[in-house]
Amino acid sequence: MSPKPKRLAAGLWRWTARHPEWHPGEFGKEVASFAATTGDDLLLIDPLLPPEPQPIVDLIDKQLGTRLTILISIPYHVRSSEELWRRYRDRADCTMWGHAACKKRLRDRAGFREIELGVPLPTGVSAHAIGRPRRQETPFYIPSKRALVFGDAVAEVDGRLRVWATDKVDDRRARWYRERFNPTLEPLLELDFDRVLVTHGRPVLSDGRAELRAALAARPWYRLPS
Repeated sequence: MSPKPKRLAAGLWRWTARHPEWHPGEFGKEVASFAATTGDDLLLIDPLLPPEPQPIVDLIDKQLGTRLTILISIPYHVRSSEELWRRYRDRADCTMWGHAACKKRLRDRAGFREIELGVPLPTGVSAHAIGRPRRQETPFYIPSKRALVFGDAVAEVDGRLRVWATDKVDDRRARWYRERFNPTLEPLLELDFDRVLVTHGRPVLSDGRAELRAALAARPWYRLPS
């Protein structure tokens, strides 16, 4: 685990913590969270505080400006969002953003805002629909960092990005991804990004568009929980 935040680039950090629910073995035992600054704004993406949270709290305290935006890529990733909202809501303009289904995982919904596709989020961040039928996951594009962020749809495995299948992949399932799901990710390739930040696996810090294109052309990957 890397419970202390690691600087990936100017104004961009990553840390990891033990997955709170799923214990699949070596892969998936940790999940990543991200922080990014843009001017006087601080973004937290899928934040999960580790058991010893002080290094993360110190980072937030140091970088906090007038606005704190907590982005939730998929309802399963609400995690520490409400705890952090409560902690900082009196110190900054603090809101949580995600799919409507996130509300089921919040005790206090006062700080939650439902994402409206096509409506820019703070600092110009955009959320994107994927899946046919549409999934509850919304990848985020952070233009100030030229970064694309995925919750579960794309992971890093053995040094490569892979589309993460929800079921065991046979030929029929591979065809479904190739013909129905992957095409809904292809519009993301039109965005101006170089980095791909994933909550499962290591981040891609350069040539992210090429890496994502290769992932969409490859057979999807599936990890069976143990």
